[in-house]
Amino acid sequence: MKKIFISLFALVLFPLLLFPYTGEVVKHFPTPGKYPTGLCFDGKNLWIADRGTDKIYCINPKDGKVIREIESPAYWPMGLAWDGKYLWNADFRGRTDKSEDLDGMIFKIDPADGTILKTLYAPARSPKGLAWDGKYLWCVDDRSDKVIQFSTEDGTTIRSFPSPSKDPKGITFDGKYLWISDRETDEIYMVDPKTGYVIIIADAPGNYVHGLAVNKKKLWAVDYEDDKIYQLKIRDKEKFVKKDPVYHKVTFNHNVTCYGPGKIKTLDVFIALPADRDNQTILKDFEYNIKPAGIETDQWGQKTAHFKFTNLNPGQKTEVQVTTVFKSYNVRYFIYPEQVGTLDEIPEEIKNKYLKDNEKYQINNPLIQNTVKKVVGEEKNPYWILRKIHQYLIGHLHYLMDGAWDTAPTVLTNGHGSCSEYSFAFIALCKAAGLPTRYVGSTWDRKELAYMDDVYHRWVEVYIPGYGWIPTDPTHGDRAAPRDQAFPIGLVRNAALITTQSGGGSSTMEWTYNSNERYTTEPKTNLNITHYADWDKVDPSTIKQ
Repeated sequence: MKKIFISLFALVLFPLLLFPYTGEVVKHFPTPGKYPTGLCFDGKNLWIADRGTDKIYCINPKDGKVIREIESPAYWPMGLAWDGKYLWNADFRGRTDKSEDLDGMIFKIDPADGTILKTLYAPARSPKGLAWDGKYLWCVDDRSDKVIQFSTEDGTTIRSFPSPSKDPKGITFDGKYLWISDRETDEIYMVDPKTGYVIIIADAPGNYVHGLAVNKKKLWAVDYEDDKIYQLKIRDKEKFVKKDPVYHKVTFNHNVTCYGPGKIKTLDVFIALPADRDNQTILKDFEYNIKPAGIETDQWGQKTAHFKFTNLNPGQKTEVQVTTVFKSYNVRYFIYPEQVGTLDEIPEEIKNKYLKDNEKYQINNPLIQNTVKKVVGEEKNPYWILRKIHQYLIGHLHYLMDGAWDTAPTVLTNGHGSCSEYSFAFIALCKAAGLPTRYVGSTWDRKELAYMDDVYHRWVEVYIPGYGWIPTDPTHGDRAAPRDQAFPIGLVRNAALITTQSGGGSSTMEWTYNSNERYTTEPKTNLNITHYADWDKVDPSTIKQ
């Protein structure tokens, strides 16, 4: 048992402590107009479009002061892009301000005096953000919900893919990735332009980010609602952010009833004991309704409380309770593929422990091996190995909880599985690709702070060199929108109490999580086993030190 002494002052203060992370606001200043819609960076200054004034402003990025202004080329200016010499502007309504005219236009502008040098029809009717990648323009369209790359010669679409979410507004290009803001989710996404995959998810600084611009490690965002330009951090050294602390008390119950006519000769109950992690801090000693026979640690380092019973006669019932008081956070990891280490940099002790095979994974099975060859190919970057396997599974499996815990090859053959079976398949494919992987098990507070959970949830952690163990949940990624597919990669929610971490086949927990039992009985003995977790909210001022 481990007791962590944390002063109430520190518990209250911690959420207020500042540290760098992707999306953190560095500074902000007001926009020159009340309806800012587009933003770009010319290598020295910011340019901002305003729908209300029909003007485009050149702004000093140090203090937000207007250097000069030009007329917008039409009446509803939206996204801005800089091609190294000229401005490009997407206009929502085109050449007129009539409400029925909704043919979006793209204008090439001389920044010196506002002269329109070229006019194109937009590749979609409702262009909002605009970006330049060195050869082509990109726009986001909030009616078709698409990200579109198109030619500056005649507007021909080069390629397109679905926008991360349902209401894209801003877009910029950092030399390798696109950054896209979405009004509905209030998030900003780093997107791979080759696949359309969302890689980074960051909170937007306001409720209506309408334009984005980038300069190396600085991301600029203009918000239409609060009329501010924000400078945000990206590509910093902080690997995750944790926020939204919540205090919980969880009582895990494990009950066994002997129905006879014979008796239960021996009964061993194991309750997994949660530990401190990035997403959770255990605040008190564990409380037991009966004293455990001992605390055991399995080969994966998982601690369990062990309870022993003998000679339970018909009608007798054992009731075991373990109570945990803890503080949990929403944790979001920011994984930049270029900052990930190589497979060779993974510590040998991690490889030796978490690349081992067993009966649930069967990594040498021809189906597993052939699937890895097809999905991963020659990819060596650990992030992209993880991501390719993630995308494959969510495209080839559907969720079905039928009470079975099938092996990884069986899950792939059947094309469906529970959260545990998704995890087994994911782990097997990662191991076969040389990427150490394990699972964690938890109990969840589904919505309410007071809740009874008897369903639980299991997901995966992958070892990414340079980052450590990164959570990913292929079950929750099995959705249509690119943002939703990426959302569980690098996320742990504050509604989870992770009780168990394991490579599989534990000496105490076997393949279960949260709790496990073993028993011997006389012939013709019936018994009933129930287990569930009772969640209650906690007032932090009541926690005794």
